[in-house]
Amino acid sequence: MRQAETIPVKVTRVEQLTPLIKEFQLARRNGEPLPAFSGGCHVVVVMPGAERTFRNPYSLMSSPFELDTYRIAVRRMEQSRGGSVFMHDQVKPGTELDIAYPVNLFPLSKFARQHILIAGGVGITPFVAMIDDLHHGSVPFELHYAVAGRDHATIGEQLKREDGDVVNIYDATAGERMNFTKILSHRPLGTHVYVCGPGGMIEEVAETARYLGWADSHIHWEQFSAPPVGEPFDVYLAQSQIEVHVPAELSLLEAIEAAGVNAPYQCRGGVCGTCQADVIECDGEILHNDHYLSHEDKISGKKIMPCISRARCKRLVLDL
Repeated sequence: MRQAETIPVKVTRVEQLTPLIKEFQLARRNGEPLPAFSGGCHVVVVMPGAERTFRNPYSLMSSPFELDTYRIAVRRMEQSRGGSVFMHDQVKPGTELDIAYPVNLFPLSKFARQHILIAGGVGITPFVAMIDDLHHGSVPFELHYAVAGRDHATIGEQLKREDGDVVNIYDATAGERMNFTKILSHRPLGTHVYVCGPGGMIEEVAETARYLGWADSHIHWEQFSAPPVGEPFDVYLAQSQIEVHVPAELSLLEAIEAAGVNAPYQCRGGVCGTCQADVIECDGEILHNDHYLSHEDKISGKKIMPCISRARCKRLVLDL
């Protein structure tokens, strides 16, 4: 997916769902239907800020069977690099944006006999569209959703009104906590589990499932990480034959894009592997922050994911 492959959209509605989460409804500017997608898809939203352009991935939470509009939800992160604050403070009904075409890195298994969905906080968003997909099939499912308080449970309560007892909400202020062992035990062969939320939740669910004998192929998660700030460095792009300075506040991918190089991407969160680049030379250390490269790839120093990783060096040379 290259940055030129975007869809011009306008914001048709903004709603404050919780103290921290706003929902944005997007429609194509020319009025035509938006591209088809499936539960688990995300889009990258291109936000033209005053000093820089933000490109952040957000899960689609609208119905895959209604393509007049897309819905996304954005949690305000005050300590973030600015994208969520831009969406909350600058984006209103009528605002024009661009989005990348939908990509699904978190699909439902077509062969599952049961689906267990586990979410924390804004991690509920991909499951909204997934559940709408599941309504059109015959495979049973359950949702387990952890929130910081009842005023943060709006999306879960909407789902519970529609699906009743299969939706379980855990309120941290009431001392309610998921028992992952209980949730994942005694499931029929062929059950798949999906988790989206804080990193600690994802790790605990995966570890519990493996301890209970679940195969890795039946454990699915989605976690988009924001690229961290770091020390500035320079990169030479061998194919493009240009030098690029990577400042502390920009990711390597953002610096490459700012220099006019049309670099590939899909998730921008270190998950999909699309932006993977070969390292020709590095006079220091590569700081890997992705969830894609193998341990062997990372210690080799021959590959990097520019969307999320950076380097502690004076000069990096990439085959781009």
